[in-house]
Amino acid sequence: MTRREFGAVAAAGVWANQAQPITVKDVMERVQQNLGIPWGGNGQDTIKAGTPETPVTGIATTYMPTLDVLQRAAAARKNLIITHEPTFYNYSDQTAHLSEDAVYLRKKDVIEKNRLVIWRFHDHWHARKPDAMIIGLAKALGWENYKSSDDWRMYTMPETTLAALAAEVERKMQVKALRVIGDPKARFRKVVLYPGLSAPTIAAKMEPDFEVYVGGESTENDGGAYARDMVTAGLKKGMILMGHQVSEEPGMKECAEWLKTFIREVPVAWIPAGEGWWRP
Repeated sequence: MTRREFGAVAAAGVWANQAQPITVKDVMERVQQNLGIPWGGNGQDTIKAGTPETPVTGIATTYMPTLDVLQRAAAARKNLIITHEPTFYNYSDQTAHLSEDAVYLRKKDVIEKNRLVIWRFHDHWHARKPDAMIIGLAKALGWENYKSSDDWRMYTMPETTLAALAAEVERKMQVKALRVIGDPKARFRKVVLYPGLSAPTIAAKMEPDFEVYVGGESTENDGGAYARDMVTAGLKKGMILMGHQVSEEPGMKECAEWLKTFIREVPVAWIPAGEGWWRP
């Protein structure tokens, strides 16, 4: 073989390697390698639709793969959707009871026609230290400089009223259905962040010095009742709830930025699900 022939063969081999498409399985393996914590196999972080062998044309991260998100991802040629929350309306994505449901069948049709793959990334994304979902929310609120210590949950703010703090959260997060418990005129400085589903009872145990609990979602008969009793008991406390989706969506924007540091073969973007509620 001449030197020219050898060079042509070598170049063809390099081109072939570069042209080899990245698969869903490749992306999953890289995520596991870069996560910084051991990968456990007993949680919910599994493929919910599609196959791991599917070539990836683009990646979309989102809080939840609503039908609207799936349609937007398909239009943008992003066929791997990395979601934080379930796809099929229950925590473990069971579908047997939905076999004749019109909404489920419509969603399934969109997934299959566009060869979409949906991979849930919940347990392990929360398990990183610090929790990336809290970091994402803190950045969205612009509170990074108020962080009290290495704990991304606790913030010491310039003194303000509960009403003013609630208005700030509502404006920065564009919340349509904010809920607040406490005296609107009471003044506070120490704020604790709990995105997603939680309750002030947990904050009272983990960060007892907090004054205002700023969270995502808390049921009325436990977290809501506890917050009301804190106020009635004369404690200097308040609670602001922005909704589960609103509080955790920024964490999946953070996820997209993180993925871009080690996945460069295909475009990666955050597609927000958007708040579904509205207030008359």
